Amino acid sequence: YEKYRALGLMVFEALSSTWIKSQEKADHKNKIVVYFSMEFLMGRMITNNIQNLGLRSVIEDGLKRLGEDLNELEHTEVDAGLGNGGLGRLAACFLDSIASLNYAGHGNGIRYNYGLFEQKIKNGYQIEKPDDWLKEGYVWEVRKESEALDIGFGGRVHHDGEKFVYVPDEIIKAVPYLVPVIGEKNARINELRLWNAEPTGVYPPHKQAIAYDQEIRQISGFLYPDDSTYEGKVLRLKQQYFFSAAGVRHWMSEHYYVHETFDNFAEYHTFQINDTHPTLVIPEMMRILLDEYNYSWDQAWDIVSHTCAYTNHTLLAEALEKWPISIIEPVLPRVYQIIDEIARIFYERLKKEYPNHLDQCNRLAILAHGEVRMAHLAIAGSFSVNGVAALHTELLKTVEMKEFHALFPGKFNNKTNGITHRRWLQHVNPELTSLIIDVAQSKSFDLNDLKALENVARDAKVQKRFFEIKALKKHALIERIEEEQGLKLNPKAMFDVQIKRLHEYKRQLMNALNIMITYHRLKTEPAFKKNYVPHVFIFGAKAAGSYHYAKKIIKLINTIAHHVNQDQDTHEHLQVVFVENYNVTYAEQIIPAADLSEQISTASKEASGTGNMKFMMNGALTIGTLDGANVEIKDLVGDENIFIFGLDAKEVNALTDAKTYQPLKIYQEEPLIKAVIDQLTSGFFKAVDANEFREIRDRLLNEDQYYILHDLMAYHHAHQQANEAYKDSKKWGTMALLNIARSGFFSSDRTIQNYIDEIWHLKPVK
Repeated sequence: YEKYRALGLMVFEALSSTWIKSQEKADHKNKIVVYFSMEFLMGRMITNNIQNLGLRSVIEDGLKRLGEDLNELEHTEVDAGLGNGGLGRLAACFLDSIASLNYAGHGNGIRYNYGLFEQKIKNGYQIEKPDDWLKEGYVWEVRKESEALDIGFGGRVHHDGEKFVYVPDEIIKAVPYLVPVIGEKNARINELRLWNAEPTGVYPPHKQAIAYDQEIRQISGFLYPDDSTYEGKVLRLKQQYFFSAAGVRHWMSEHYYVHETFDNFAEYHTFQINDTHPTLVIPEMMRILLDEYNYSWDQAWDIVSHTCAYTNHTLLAEALEKWPISIIEPVLPRVYQIIDEIARIFYERLKKEYPNHLDQCNRLAILAHGEVRMAHLAIAGSFSVNGVAALHTELLKTVEMKEFHALFPGKFNNKTNGITHRRWLQHVNPELTSLIIDVAQSKSFDLNDLKALENVARDAKVQKRFFEIKALKKHALIERIEEEQGLKLNPKAMFDVQIKRLHEYKRQLMNALNIMITYHRLKTEPAFKKNYVPHVFIFGAKAAGSYHYAKKIIKLINTIAHHVNQDQDTHEHLQVVFVENYNVTYAEQIIPAADLSEQISTASKEASGTGNMKFMMNGALTIGTLDGANVEIKDLVGDENIFIFGLDAKEVNALTDAKTYQPLKIYQEEPLIKAVIDQLTSGFFKAVDANEFREIRDRLLNEDQYYILHDLMAYHHAHQQANEAYKDSKKWGTMALLNIARSGFFSSDRTIQNYIDEIWHLKPVK
């Protein structure tokens, strides 16, 4: 660790002068984007920083002379606990691309002292331990005490005859920590500004000093605190306002220092609101302009609504945040007053637009049923609303937000997500990168080199080298899993991988049931067993601590693994592993080893996905539904190079509207489904109580809101198609290489350029 830290400090020293120049380099003359996000899932920074600074070869050579291995030192860095799922990983890729494309763009988030949690699996159950990622310090951050700000909560609002005056009950200090975000070999360094909540030393009369200090530090204490209680909801709201308000105030004060007006603020800034969590950026900007700089309402709204842009990440109703007025008003009294006025003016507009349709006005209202609808506020207060995949945006326009689209023609647009190839190909798979460079006859890797594989996809020598690389990556993963979990995986098996956040709509449960069907057939059908390619099913996922049902699914997967892996009769054909504490660094090792990528969410529920893109770029084939970016993957690679099954988005919505779905009927009519559903509660799994999975059985047969049983047999047949394709190594090699060749579209560089051309309108920094 000390060697890693010494190296990190040396790299930091090497970049510091460039960073200073980047800060001086005309950010006040160029338009900038500030990316507001609750999550930034950065992964290990040392590799990225060394690579993008162009220092890798010099450091490797120097360390060799000292008898040290750079890879060993790199693995010492812990993942920063600043995010959990695709939302945060996308934000990290975007920051990398903005800097690498030489634009001025900065991240704004919270410096969580503890990440989501460190996952342990004990007797098949998920156990959460604190993710104390900062315990040894963080070499990549700089504390900027001089730029600390005061953030107020609670209190009262009065009018002094000229304007509203807000007097908070409590004032919390927001201290920024800056993390450099380095462009690829272009001397551009942007920053991720992370805010830490600290006491000011001034205590409300009714609070005890020590307890109050701890209460304040909770605001930047945990990523996703338990919000199932009133106190938890208040804390979550405080977090959202804390980082939003701190970021807004910083960038507004920076601008005013140079320009002495906000009239031109939107010419120099776009505030990109990543999901609904930072929506309070909108009323906070209004508050500052109205109360501190005496702008009229219309002037202030014009500035705010030309500065803010909103990215929607979900079609799930429960994920579109709604805050009870009973919580938001006492915690943020002045901000709530402004939201109330925004909502009133917006409702007046709705009544003019739809004079005879009060129900439509109520559906679109910002305030309704005692709640603030944050997505509605974000749409009303932004000049752009974008979805993150072609299907997702189409569903926003035509289903979920159809009426908003009609009200604001031209505001909705699509920006299909992407991933940074620098991390997810060049860094995680240098061997594959080298193959691509050789085929393209390039001196160094360029995204366009991927297309060169198109012409050699059927070439036996290229395929041989590709399979050798895949075997090498499998070997490294096999060693890690054996060391950590004591299970020796079959290196000749197809590696079938589902790694992502554990949620019902992502349907890890359907994957588990398919494994049960496969196992049942291996045990009862000799012909099936003879024809079956050996499979290793790999899962990696964390379930939110309060998400009981998701944790039950983890227990089921581990129970299946325990049962299957001990059966010598099928051991050569089937193995199952649930990796512990899945994170970015683990993904970097799993993805290059994968053969089959599980992207099986219920159609219309996954906005985009980015794991599907990472697997594709590393030569894994997709088995999936027509959901999110899978649709665009299919369009790029063709039906013959992907395994698509199940309901599509229109069919899901039609089935939901018709309310005719009967999972019990499917159970009764399909023998294989009946067999495995019965196994859940028949005592089949000897290691658990017979009722351990009764809740899963009952939900599947009575609710099944994500159509698992409906799609299960189609999914099983798609697996059989993949099984047949894998037996023909020439066919599989061709399919895999064509997927890689056509994956360049999913670069976050392309996504960011789309944002720049159509939303942000930035110019490269000279």
